[in-house]
Amino acid sequence: MRTRLLLGLSLFSTGLLAGAFGYGAANLVPTFNSVPIDMRLDFHTELMKMNGITVQGAMAVSALSALTLAALTRGRTQVLAATAGLLTVASFLITRFGNVPINGRIKQWAATAPPADHAEILSRWELFNDARTCTAAAAFAILISVALRQAGRRATEHH
Repeated sequence: MRTRLLLGLSLFSTGLLAGAFGYGAANLVPTFNSVPIDMRLDFHTELMKMNGITVQGAMAVSALSALTLAALTRGRTQVLAATAGLLTVASFLITRFGNVPINGRIKQWAATAPPADHAEILSRWELFNDARTCTAAAAFAILISVALRQAGRRATEHH
């Protein structure tokens, strides 16, 4: 029962994380790229204030629940849950050391003016965003496979 609850929590939080990053990659980034730079910088700065809370919370719950699930299980489930947890940790590290420093620069640019190489720096932010989106989506897919394996196992036990 405890592992089923942990799996549910890790599925939910990792799904939220992958969904948030996926939405950002599919919708926000193209919108950022189609508006004037000053509008992008202002919106990006305001968005990061909210994202700092919600995304970090989802990352923390996702990583902790998946790694706890790995600690409480054995075999293939343990390996898959640990992999999902580590992928979520990778999302955190990419965010912390890739996106966040650039977000700080964007905040400064919004208050002053972007430097001549701002397009290159924003492109690097997008690469980091794509990477963390992929790691979060992979973690979610792995946890889905764990849930499907367990559901299949329970179904065969009842027949």
